[in-house]
Amino acid sequence: MKRLVIGVLAHVDSGKTTLAEALLFRAGVIRKLGRVDHRDAFLDTDALERARGITIFAKQAELTLPAGRDGGVPLEETGITLLDTPGHVDFSAEAERTLQVLDYAILVISGTDGVQSHTATLWRLLERYHVPTLIFVNKMDLPGADREVRLRELRGRFGDGCVDFSADASPAARAEALALCSEPLMNAFLAGDIAREDLVTAIARRQVFPCYFGSALRMEGIDALLTGLQRDTRMPPAAPDFGAQVFKIGADDQGARLTYLKVTGGVLKVKSTLCARPDARAAFEEKADQLRLYSGSKFRLISEAPAGTVCAVTGLTKTYPGQGLGSQPDARMPILEPVLNYRVELPEGADPHHALRALRTLEEEDPQLHVVWNDALGEIHLQLMGEVQLEILQSVLHSRFGLEVGFGEGGILYKETLSAPVEGVGHYEPLRHYAEVHLLLEPGPRGSGVQLASCCRTDALDGNWQRLILTHLAERSHAGVLAGAPLTDVKITLTAGRAHLKHTEGGDFRQATYRAVRQGLRTAAAAGNAVLLEPWYDFRLEVPQDCVGRAMADLQRRCAEFSPPAVENDRAVLTGTAPVAEMRGCAREVTAYTRGAGRLSCIPKGYAPCHNTPEVLAAIGYNADADVENPADSVFCSHGAGYLVKWDEVPARAHVSGGLGRSAPGAADAEEPQDGAQSPAGAARRRAEAYRGTLEQDRELLAIFERTYGPIRRRGEAPGREDARIAARRAFDSGKPAASRTPAAPPPAGPDYLLVDGYNVIFAWEDLKALAADNLDAARRRLMDILCNYAGYRKCVPILVFDAYRVKGGSREVETWHNLHVIYTREAETADMFIERATHELARQHRVRVVSSDGAEQIIILGNGALRVSAQAFQREVRAVEAEIREYLES
Repeated sequence: MKRLVIGVLAHVDSGKTTLAEALLFRAGVIRKLGRVDHRDAFLDTDALERARGITIFAKQAELTLPAGRDGGVPLEETGITLLDTPGHVDFSAEAERTLQVLDYAILVISGTDGVQSHTATLWRLLERYHVPTLIFVNKMDLPGADREVRLRELRGRFGDGCVDFSADASPAARAEALALCSEPLMNAFLAGDIAREDLVTAIARRQVFPCYFGSALRMEGIDALLTGLQRDTRMPPAAPDFGAQVFKIGADDQGARLTYLKVTGGVLKVKSTLCARPDARAAFEEKADQLRLYSGSKFRLISEAPAGTVCAVTGLTKTYPGQGLGSQPDARMPILEPVLNYRVELPEGADPHHALRALRTLEEEDPQLHVVWNDALGEIHLQLMGEVQLEILQSVLHSRFGLEVGFGEGGILYKETLSAPVEGVGHYEPLRHYAEVHLLLEPGPRGSGVQLASCCRTDALDGNWQRLILTHLAERSHAGVLAGAPLTDVKITLTAGRAHLKHTEGGDFRQATYRAVRQGLRTAAAAGNAVLLEPWYDFRLEVPQDCVGRAMADLQRRCAEFSPPAVENDRAVLTGTAPVAEMRGCAREVTAYTRGAGRLSCIPKGYAPCHNTPEVLAAIGYNADADVENPADSVFCSHGAGYLVKWDEVPARAHVSGGLGRSAPGAADAEEPQDGAQSPAGAARRRAEAYRGTLEQDRELLAIFERTYGPIRRRGEAPGREDARIAARRAFDSGKPAASRTPAAPPPAGPDYLLVDGYNVIFAWEDLKALAADNLDAARRRLMDILCNYAGYRKCVPILVFDAYRVKGGSREVETWHNLHVIYTREAETADMFIERATHELARQHRVRVVSSDGAEQIIILGNGALRVSAQAFQREVRAVEAEIREYLES
């Protein structure tokens, strides 16, 4: 039997629930047609839904279509799980969560009103989740409903894939329309006949959208729709391993927690143990106590649920909407977000914590509520889509929890982001605690939220600590510094950090991480790179042509951005974008000045920079320094006690380096002119910075070497000189004169030597690496030419060493290329071994620099008294020399 999950979606009052009643009646599930206005609809099971006449919660019904034939086409027995979703825009988040588990969707459109604002939003969601869609144009029995007008409108708004599949539609016209939908259908049409398999594939790929016209109340067009659902659909392939997608959390009449899910693979059996995926919000291992198959308000218990089944599971306490189980990953983050923020007002003497627990329970069922507890003020804030949802929430709190609550005036929900990269540093070091975190905060694409990454080396910070830092970044919403609004559209990358072997605990990195984010935001705000975001609408305004001037003036006053008016069906149409804050109350004004003839449709567009940031910030009055819950200052330790360091002084006192630096995005572009030329001053500055960084790294590596192997003793050095040399080095590090300073040794005479690990450089430089992928010999020759020019300009003796230790019976070969000595090592001798021996011999009488990025080799080089240069630093030095040579030749 073919098993499908089909959702019914529509703009409010389009007849969606009435269509579901007609489908259930025709399939024999119910014996009597219910009506929304009679408050006896089969799927309106909640008292609030029957009282208001709208669908508030997604409901489920089961129906079976028997096998048969449609003309000459055999029809397979089909079991359908019908999901009725809310149609009001305030409950669109509930509808979006349901889309995650749909195999097909029926989009209901009013024959008299056409495509409305929420219809366009639903279409965009269906497109995002790739749900094949059938369209049913309802209320065609009412005056003003015209099939040709509606079909023309559907093709204009949704594309040429909208094809009339009604029973009385012309087969020839249908075939011609299908031929325009895809290339396979065009080829089949030209060949003489469109095969049923090609049509089913095109519908599943959202290339064809069958349209049916009728009246659900009068049972017109229902049989054709049911036949289409049975004939023109196919069951999606199921994974062999168990997988399930959670799309809703609810509760039964006794208060038992219900997890609504769709089995996407394998079989779910009762009493099975379900475990959270590794990427879940919280780990759990719980049993599925009951498997309930709901149909309306009633359910029956089943022992197992095969793939394609939608059921409610009891016994699970830590699941959440959108969660994937087994082989099924988590669903994508929803795009519909609440844009209004409300404060919960409790009656005198009420316990706010009791209300908070109740709201947390509702937040589990609807994560978009975003309940926030302000401990300092003792207030509860939550986010909603509109006033209807507000009224429903009040009724739910009263009926389920016995709470009488009110809500303060709703405000716009602002967010914050960045316009340029910034480094954030957090240090937490009270007595017997230690943690330091460096983060790179970068602006991300609009709507991307907060993305997390790490580029920190595990030898600098253990992987367990890195994962803990990323967990702390993801476990909360970070407040901005302009208005205290949530941070969004940023990428946070862990670049460096440090832990203490003895004193670091898990909570230390939580403090350091939060302070690093906050310190970076404060730094960005001080540089003018913090941006306040506000929600915007995409709007479509239809007015009589004599009201165009008034409409345009009103939109300009509301800071809207719109295109010139177009004319459709003797009406002027204005489309554009506008801030949500300015569009409040606009629909009432449109109705007033058009005398009911105008129509305004608003679709959430997302967040964009605020149009009146100074006024908003002044009205909010947020003070980042007074926000003790989100400190930006760091805690350092001195003389056995911790002390605070202001956020702007933290980078200078940090214990490790990290953050933007030369490796930051855009850093290289900022340093280099756009035309690729280098000024002498810039080249000299870069060489000086690279050399200073090399000395600091050499000093750190030397300290590591001596801690591991003891102080370095020069060959032939008298034992008595060791203490004096160590004292001199410590005096140099501290900047104070030594007790008895030994006269400095004269600098080495003779030329400087440059030893280069050839293959290390070739595979570290991107241009040589790409060349080596095609011809390794050409890459070697190119490197030899580069070193010849460099050595001739710098007056040094270059020695280029290549590995040949795998050559059987090979002996060491020496080749002279102009002023360059090229060494090919013998069998069983690596380039590292040769460089170590050569450095040991040459460093006695000459200055020696070694180019290599091998960490172990660099430590040995330091022990031999030579300087080391990384391959990347040497590449920058070579480019600077080449620029100086070009400048000299051009002059």
